[in-house]
Amino acid sequence: MSPQSQEICIVGIGQTPFTRGVPDATLPLRVELQAAEAAIRDAGLRNADIDAILPFYGLSIAEEFAVNLGVRDLAYQATSHVGGAGPGASLANAANALRGGLAKYCLVTGGWYGFSGKRVRQIVVQDPKTMSGGMNARDYYFPHGLTAPVQWFSMMARLHMMEFGTRAEQLGAVAVAQRKHAALNPNALLRDKPLDLQTYLDAPIIADPYRLYDCSLEADGGCAFVVTTRERARDLPGKPVTLLGIAQGQPFPADDIVTRRDVFHLGVTDAAPRAFGMAGIRPADVDFAEIYDPFTFQVIQQLEEMGFCRRGEGGDFVSGGRIEPGGDLPVNTHGGLLSEAHILGMNHYVEAVRQLRGDAGARQVRGARIGVVTGFGDFGDGCVAILGA
Repeated sequence: MSPQSQEICIVGIGQTPFTRGVPDATLPLRVELQAAEAAIRDAGLRNADIDAILPFYGLSIAEEFAVNLGVRDLAYQATSHVGGAGPGASLANAANALRGGLAKYCLVTGGWYGFSGKRVRQIVVQDPKTMSGGMNARDYYFPHGLTAPVQWFSMMARLHMMEFGTRAEQLGAVAVAQRKHAALNPNALLRDKPLDLQTYLDAPIIADPYRLYDCSLEADGGCAFVVTTRERARDLPGKPVTLLGIAQGQPFPADDIVTRRDVFHLGVTDAAPRAFGMAGIRPADVDFAEIYDPFTFQVIQQLEEMGFCRRGEGGDFVSGGRIEPGGDLPVNTHGGLLSEAHILGMNHYVEAVRQLRGDAGARQVRGARIGVVTGFGDFGDGCVAILGA
């Protein structure tokens, strides 16, 4: 992408309430449609103005949205198969479609029925093709009982502890910080449940070294955002948020963890320098970060791999209040997947837009002008987006 990428803006955001509710077969598409309509209204548009739809892989298809929203002229559609890196990949696809003249107003949407529907373990075991690396997992991980993401990524965390001396208390610093952010967020599911370090340490082990509060919060809900050009954004009522830079990457091999020469090398390792280079800034210029957080260590790992600190220094970096409200680099200012809700990282983009609009209320980062949002999918697929006010 050229500097013209900075002519691309997010102009509308929407989300549903996040719940851990009663099973309802109509819920997945319904909540995504509710979030989509909220984003379209927030942008000051009508449903019929949308001419490109980029849904989250495996949840719904563009045609379903077009029919239900009354979009009669669907000029462009695309779906990215990169798990939790999907929202960023869809944003990049939308930017390319807009710059190429293939569309005028792009709707990026996603939601998850992660509590009342099938859990991740069920989805992956029943259909390994839902994730890149799924067939490898079926053949080489499942026979040894490694059937859930918490088991796969706990191996990375334990190796980091062995090689660099990262401590459980430092993983806990991530969980505690994000709960403090959630306490300021009326949308967060765990806003009324404070967490201190001792409570974190006393929680049961799920997959060593991961304890209960190292794990993201399965939930039901939907999010969406609308993307267009800066020229068209001038005619809309809201404050646009500019895409300063965006890039994707994959570790090698993408379909396995344990055979990599460098286990800690992620998609964001390669994506970050490209995204920061495109934006013309450094990590030190960032005011806040929304880091895809399926588990606590993956926050530390991505901060290291993006260059906010050196590899092995992430545990110290997240300690001492640095990533908490009012810290040098507030991380996951909405509570993240750990304490707001796991909505596939779509809620990270909604939160980043709120922060850059200055609409985040009690959790607003003072003077926020630049934010970074990451995606982390499957066995480490990554996306890094730099957004500016």
